[in-house]
Amino acid sequence: MKKILAFLICLITIQSNLVGQEKFNGLEVNMGNLYRLSNAKTRSISPENPTGEPGKGAMAKLEEGVHGHQARELGVGWKVNPFEWIEAGETHTLAEIEGSGAIQHIWMTPTGDCRFTILRIYWDDEKEPSVEVPVGDFFGMGWGEYAHLNSLPIQVNPGSSFNSFWVMPFRRKCRITMENLGAERMNVFYQITYTETEVPDDAAYFHAQFRRSNPTEGSLHTLVDGIKGKGHFVGTYMAWQVNNRGWWGEGEVKFYMDGDKEFPTIAGTGTEDYFLGSYNFENKKTKQYEEYTTPYAGMHQVIRPDGLYDSQQRFGMYRWHIQDPIRFEKDLKVTVQDLGWRSDHRYLPQKSDISSVVYWYQTEPHAPFPKLPSKNDLEVN
Repeated sequence: MKKILAFLICLITIQSNLVGQEKFNGLEVNMGNLYRLSNAKTRSISPENPTGEPGKGAMAKLEEGVHGHQARELGVGWKVNPFEWIEAGETHTLAEIEGSGAIQHIWMTPTGDCRFTILRIYWDDEKEPSVEVPVGDFFGMGWGEYAHLNSLPIQVNPGSSFNSFWVMPFRRKCRITMENLGAERMNVFYQITYTETEVPDDAAYFHAQFRRSNPTEGSLHTLVDGIKGKGHFVGTYMAWQVNNRGWWGEGEVKFYMDGDKEFPTIAGTGTEDYFLGSYNFENKKTKQYEEYTTPYAGMHQVIRPDGLYDSQQRFGMYRWHIQDPIRFEKDLKVTVQDLGWRSDHRYLPQKSDISSVVYWYQTEPHAPFPKLPSKNDLEVN
């Protein structure tokens, strides 16, 4: 008996040591493991180092850089090429990365109309993008006006600093492009920080898709439909314009998954509840909508009628499923009802203008995205 007990203790000790010796790949970074060393290599792509190669930053010659004139007295290495021009109708490649690793941070501050600037991301050798979203909506700025957003994966800071901390793994290649649908040239300052490292077998690919209902049909907005494969849903952003008076957010958010037909597996209790608010987002003392921005959810933007051209109420809201991802095995569809109140305490089917971005991870290949709306149908009006 003593020999058996000694053997079991020895076995447990060996297993504990093996667990402690597992290699850290540098991907799952948090305050609890920030001290751990790894073989991951940090790289960063910007207009000052478009390839991200070691020792290749800030090399632009004065005659080549967009700020060569401004740096003419200082020379090479002094902020000669800090941004890129994107001509009207042009698609510009921001980054092209070979090998395995993950995007860990994206910072950018684009000019122009953010609804007419389309961000696309392609993983490995795919021909169709896994991310296709107007850049403003991707960062929670669908109305084209600045609003501070302070959450874990997305931050928007003064004066127009867009930040993404979504982890985006890839195994062979990553390509990020930006298309300017606008009528005028725009520029973009940007920095894309990534790590070169081994990607675990169970790592899924990041996806984001934009949709708009203007107005909704049947008082229903479909956030996403036709997702095929295994994965988990991690977030929602909505830009919602109300086209009637009164409270507008009684609609339920519904998740149809893995063969659900008429009825969903997950049905919420109201729009403001889904965004982790309650009772109309109303401050009971001021009797006004109250903006809030938190790590996982917020209504960070309220555009109030000004008596002139801003005639409608508009809202920007986000909900990140980081602690509670919505997992699916085969398929997923997500909808929200466009529902308010009318007389005699009855629900009012509405015709709102709703734009949305959904964020999820899944195995590839993904199902084709619906065609992006035309420029006129993207426009905020």
